[in-house]
Amino acid sequence: MIEVQKLTKRYGPFTAVKDLEFSVDEGQILGFIGPNGAGKTTTMRILTGFIPATDGTARVAGFDVFQDAMEVKRNVGYLPETPPLYRELTVGAFLRFVAELRGLTGAAADRRIGEVMERVGLRGWERRITGSLSKGYRQRVGLAQALVHDPKVLILDEPTSGLDPAQMVGVRELMRDLAADHTVVVSTHILREVEALCSHVVVINEGEIAAKGSMEEVRQNAAPTHFRVELRDAEGAAVEIGALPDVRQVVPGEVLVVHADTDPRPAIARLAGKNDWTLVSLEKVVPSLEDAFLSLIGQEGGL
Repeated sequence: MIEVQKLTKRYGPFTAVKDLEFSVDEGQILGFIGPNGAGKTTTMRILTGFIPATDGTARVAGFDVFQDAMEVKRNVGYLPETPPLYRELTVGAFLRFVAELRGLTGAAADRRIGEVMERVGLRGWERRITGSLSKGYRQRVGLAQALVHDPKVLILDEPTSGLDPAQMVGVRELMRDLAADHTVVVSTHILREVEALCSHVVVINEGEIAAKGSMEEVRQNAAPTHFRVELRDAEGAAVEIGALPDVRQVVPGEVLVVHADTDPRPAIARLAGKNDWTLVSLEKVVPSLEDAFLSLIGQEGGL
């Protein structure tokens, strides 16, 4: 549904994105993540036809974003970080305006607006002024305008930015529902949202792809599953554990960190009993997407 090859965007001497290559299959939810200034929004604006690339190619729904820009726009629904609302209009009037821009008029526009409002949880809100809505409901109106022409692809830039926890849950459920019949690309700073929603992820850093693939592939390649072992009265434990079959590395310390190809916990427990070690804890650590992200971008702290 989306194919990106060697995509590059330069502003004078500054390269915002460089040689990006990734694809999104029909029906996937892709998390597009990276630190501030990494090139996420630039890439999304190129994919939606808002700005041209300097080099490379991108195809959306089978159409080239440069040669067939109008066809791409017909097949893409875009929600930027700040929803493009006319705050003085009612919800119904705003969505009718957007529908007409998209070529829908009369009964067809009425029917589609009703369907979209029902889907995003705005039924009965037609006469509310958009400027009077909470941020969560403005996000819903933003999603409605992205959906009104029934696009094949949804590109959502920070769709839960600034929402409270209850609003975030509502928008997350809505996005999960939308993915049933749309291909979705989500850019967000909230990594738990990506883990909850996305099947695949692209990590971008300083304009280049740092990792891509399924959620599990990215997590395991960047920060593999490992085992933490806390022992007492266990002199020489690191050496003995390191000699176990399939153990690749033991990082010494007050708590040993064990990297192994298979689960070594049963063998470690047997060693502890044999050597009269006091086994305080023995746990498997499955890294989160945040762990993988921090490992990939080489920094400590959040996005």
